[in-house]
Amino acid sequence: MAILVNADSRVLVQGITGREGEFHTRQMIEYGTKVVAGVTPGKGGQEVAGVPVFDTVKQAVRETGANVSCIFVPAPFAPDAILEAADAGVELIVCITEGIPVQDMVRVISYVKRCTKSRVIGPNCPGITTAGECKVGIMPGMLFKKGNVGLVSRSGTLTYEIVYALTQAGLGQSTCVGIGGDPIIGTTFIDVLPLFEADPQTEAVVLVGEIGGSDEEIAAEYIKTQMKKPVVGFISGRTAPPGKRMGHAGAIIAGGKGSPQSKVAALMDAGVPIADTPSEIPMLVKKALEAIK
Repeated sequence: MAILVNADSRVLVQGITGREGEFHTRQMIEYGTKVVAGVTPGKGGQEVAGVPVFDTVKQAVRETGANVSCIFVPAPFAPDAILEAADAGVELIVCITEGIPVQDMVRVISYVKRCTKSRVIGPNCPGITTAGECKVGIMPGMLFKKGNVGLVSRSGTLTYEIVYALTQAGLGQSTCVGIGGDPIIGTTFIDVLPLFEADPQTEAVVLVGEIGGSDEEIAAEYIKTQMKKPVVGFISGRTAPPGKRMGHAGAIIAGGKGSPQSKVAALMDAGVPIADTPSEIPMLVKKALEAIK
């Protein structure tokens, strides 16, 4: 069953005529994703990889029934692209774009949550993949194997590394969600964990966090009080000097909050085993699955 996207998801790509949009559209189609439309203002009537291009999201949704959007629009225009998709009634909006100003995302996420029924994943994220069914974004499809391990991660590259390690260990995945590493994102750990908890296909969850912010501590509280399924954790950036930003815009320790020590302590207090390296994760997942059988 998995979560958020599946074989029936109908995907439109905003920015499909750009270099990145076209390349990843072809990759998504090759994986088996139903890419039914593209949107680039002023280029309606064209085709990219056999996918019809429309001038507006509303027109694309009306004519193709698209219910998922993947955004490859440059940062200055991406906030409006998200708003356009939300106003058109797109259920799931996946924004790959990085470099969007924080103040723009504050405005966009606030509007989407208050005034629409859409869910935003990202920005600055690798997207979402339900193994063997649907890939929305830039995750390398060849790494995935269908199975029962869910994954939610703030880091794109670590997502790929951990998925590969799980697959190599014979542990398939249900859905992998890259939520993004910016300070303001549309979907957080606490939004994804309940979906995995309710998903009959997912039997264990891997949570990949990083320094900065308090999302991991909030997730730990939810895991401790609400989750029955086992969770395995990994926190990246544990050797980063205090006050130094590492990688993502959200990965900065400030005001005594967001330290790796506080995240690890909170997760361990919730009963989450923490891997020291990504290569340890499959072993911890296998132990967690054996413990519930």
